[in-house]
Amino acid sequence: MRVLGIDPGLTRCGIGVVEGSIGRPLRLLSADAIRTSPDTELPQRLLAVERGIEEWLDEYEPEAVAVERVFAQHNLSTVMGTAQASGLALVCAARRGLPVATHTPSEAKAAITGSGRADKAQVGTMVARILGLDGPPKPADAADAVALAICHIWRGGAQARVAQAQQDFARKVELARRARGR
Repeated sequence: MRVLGIDPGLTRCGIGVVEGSIGRPLRLLSADAIRTSPDTELPQRLLAVERGIEEWLDEYEPEAVAVERVFAQHNLSTVMGTAQASGLALVCAARRGLPVATHTPSEAKAAITGSGRADKAQVGTMVARILGLDGPPKPADAADAVALAICHIWRGGAQARVAQAQQDFARKVELARRARGR
C-alpha cells in the first residue's frame, strides 16, 4: 500500500509518501513540506498548498491519503489555517476518489512510539528507525506527515479490513433474509 501522509498547515504543510504493508518493511519514497509565506494573501496561500498536494498526488499516485485530524488549540488563527489546509487535502483526495483517513496526533504518536504523548523528537527518531533512515525527515512537519502515513498503513489497513468484513457480513445477512422470504 502506498500512502500519502499530510500534516496540514499554511506556512508549512508536511507531506510524505510511505509504501509497505503490515508485517513487512516500510519504505519512504519522499518527504518534504509545502511552504507559503505569511506575507502572501490567504487565497494565494491556499492555492499554493492545493497545487502542492496535487503535484504529490500526480507524482506518487498513492492508494490512500492520511491527514492529521484538526484539534482545538489555544491559538485560533493557527487552528483556522490548519483546518483550511486540512480541507484542501481532503478535497484533493476526494476529487481523485482516493480513500481518506484522519488520524489524531496522539493516535499517530502512539502508533509510532507506543505513547500518545511523545514529543516531536521521539516521533522523528522512531520514524527514522522504522524506515531505516540515518535521521528523521526534515523539516519536523515532514516527519509528522510520514508518521501519519505509517500510522495509516499499520492501523488504517486493519480498519479497512474490518469495515470490509462488516460489509460482507451485512450483505450475507441480507441475502439470507431475502432467501428465507421467498
